[in-house]
Amino acid sequence: MVAFQGINQRIADRLLLDGRIAHDDYRRAVEHATRNRSRIEDAMIELEILSEADLLKFIATLHNTRFVSSEKLSKAIIDARVLSKVSSVTATLHGVFPVLLDDRTLTLSVATADPDNDAALHEIKLAAGVRDVRAIVARPAAVRAAISYHYRGDTTAFNALLRPVHNYEDFFYKEQRDPFERTQTGVTASFQMPQPQPAPMPVAMTGPAPVQMPTPPPVTSAGITQMPVQQAPTVPPRVLAPATPIPPPPAPPLVSSEPATAPAVMAAPVAAPPPEPPPAPTTSHEYLETLNVLVTLLENNRQDLRGHSSTVARLARKLCERIGLSQGSVAAYVASCYLHDLGKAGPYHLTALNVAEYEGHRLAATKAVELPAQLMESAGVPQEVTTAITHMYERYDGTGFPDGLSGKEIPLGARVLAVVDTYADLSQNPRNPYRKTLRPAEACDVLAQYRGNVFDPNIVDLFRQVMTGDDIKAKLLADRHTALIVDPDPEETTVLELRLIEQGFDVYIARTAAQARREIESREIEIVVSEVDLEEPDAGLAFRSEAIKAGFGRDKAWVILTSKTDRQTAQRAFELGVDDIASKPVTADIFAVRLRQIIERKASNKPGKGVTGSLSEMGLPDMVQILWHGRRTCALKIQTVSGPGEIHFADGQIIHALYSGLQGEDAFYKMLTLHEGDFRLEPNFTPGARTIKVSPEGLLLEGMRRLDEGTIG
Repeated sequence: MVAFQGINQRIADRLLLDGRIAHDDYRRAVEHATRNRSRIEDAMIELEILSEADLLKFIATLHNTRFVSSEKLSKAIIDARVLSKVSSVTATLHGVFPVLLDDRTLTLSVATADPDNDAALHEIKLAAGVRDVRAIVARPAAVRAAISYHYRGDTTAFNALLRPVHNYEDFFYKEQRDPFERTQTGVTASFQMPQPQPAPMPVAMTGPAPVQMPTPPPVTSAGITQMPVQQAPTVPPRVLAPATPIPPPPAPPLVSSEPATAPAVMAAPVAAPPPEPPPAPTTSHEYLETLNVLVTLLENNRQDLRGHSSTVARLARKLCERIGLSQGSVAAYVASCYLHDLGKAGPYHLTALNVAEYEGHRLAATKAVELPAQLMESAGVPQEVTTAITHMYERYDGTGFPDGLSGKEIPLGARVLAVVDTYADLSQNPRNPYRKTLRPAEACDVLAQYRGNVFDPNIVDLFRQVMTGDDIKAKLLADRHTALIVDPDPEETTVLELRLIEQGFDVYIARTAAQARREIESREIEIVVSEVDLEEPDAGLAFRSEAIKAGFGRDKAWVILTSKTDRQTAQRAFELGVDDIASKPVTADIFAVRLRQIIERKASNKPGKGVTGSLSEMGLPDMVQILWHGRRTCALKIQTVSGPGEIHFADGQIIHALYSGLQGEDAFYKMLTLHEGDFRLEPNFTPGARTIKVSPEGLLLEGMRRLDEGTIG
């Protein structure tokens, strides 16, 4: 089964926007999917909000493709040659199932719940050695069932999905005749009732034997212009072997060419300690820079790991700043990243993922886990630093070491270090378990496979957004609401911030009432989400009272999210005119929907807000594809050192462009050469005369051709 990776709420959003479902049905589906850790498509079918045929037809229409029902997929007999084109690991990783191979055109058709996952389809095309891969929409649970049935021999996989089906003619959308129910020359597929035959037995799993990481298919490093990757279903921690026996995966790779007799301990990059250790040295920028230089020098002799600790530190700083940690905590966690590999110069690179999956790595890590702290003991580094390093091999499910901590018992610094260290290894070390350096989205997919067992799931989700530019994509596609979260606890705010961003919010964080007032007075905040206890008990309620009296909070929606559950607190909050009150812990997805509804009730007629960003964060081709597929009407304005430019969109189509004295297509092609500068999206835009007739896809293809040939002036 594919691991749970979010409810895919964008489908429900689109159905609600198009008037296909009611608000109550939307809420029920989100709650059901969140509670059962399932996809929104399955939730709507199980709750009978929409029939499977109607839902699949809607999704297929959105993506201009076809669909296959669970009933038809359960009756499919797939040729072994078709199955061999996609390995069971790849099928499970990306949530795809091969159904048809056209030998004449070398086109492989796959059933998937995510037909817009271009990165996955491109990887499958390369691995399968075909010219093209076409996505056919299927229910998520049906794809998982097909993988279990055909690869693992689970004959009961479809039992829970099969219900009476009344319309067999609409097997594939926009097809007058079912292509799987006819014989085609050169097409390897047959959809009919299987003949009785012994079913392959699934491989039994016995005992607590450690799971060995699968060897994935080759990962391409070819750069292509495409939309940011949507989060794809990923491999669960344990995967049953396919029905056809396969050789066991190779032994874990060595990440260093040093001989086994190499010294086990790296020299610590510190001078002789002074008589009294200096207080909190990691608060010093100079101290961190010294660590950077010294550790980088030590790593020069480590094959494939040169500059590794510096990369880990940079990623940790970016993630911690995004979480909103204090400068002291950020500095401490950055220092732990520089020091985490001290004393670990053996044959294995000991990341949290490698240690969790390979027994040899685990044994080596148990011997070396205390070495960095011991080496730095006389340097007087803060406890926060050594604690993060010592506990970086704890697992979120409690099966790690040295202390078997679980969940939030694991220090935050250790959870951050585990994620960024593994990501750096996957994306930069060619001798990682996948034998190739992975692209950012691919490395994040690997992390997602182990969210909730090895890694903190919230940190994995937030890190994915930081690394793959999903924030900018969400901003471009949504009419933004602006929320201020007032809470002194960084971990509590991180999860809610992540979910609000996914649902189209701009989110700002304040730790005290004074900070919150400055944010409200300097920004266009629409809703405030405040804890009751801030710098002192009940300071959140006092802040609400002050906001009403001073006038700076009168027009803001206001929600109390608190750990207090007594009646007196709730009564006082409502007397102060708050719009809602909720108790911690709260389901972040559902709470985000409630906040949006509160805002829309108070300000349903407010226009959309502009979005700003940098071309270094997201390139112009990616933005064009997002706005095109999102059918946006807007003006994308670009400011560079060479002057301003504009691209006008009407319902997703590019109708006009201006840049550097040029107009129309020539101006658009010229702007494709820009890699530095700022952009602003203006949604309150009325389209003018159309000077460009070519589709966005045609413009991009022609622009890429001109860039390759160097013919853009």
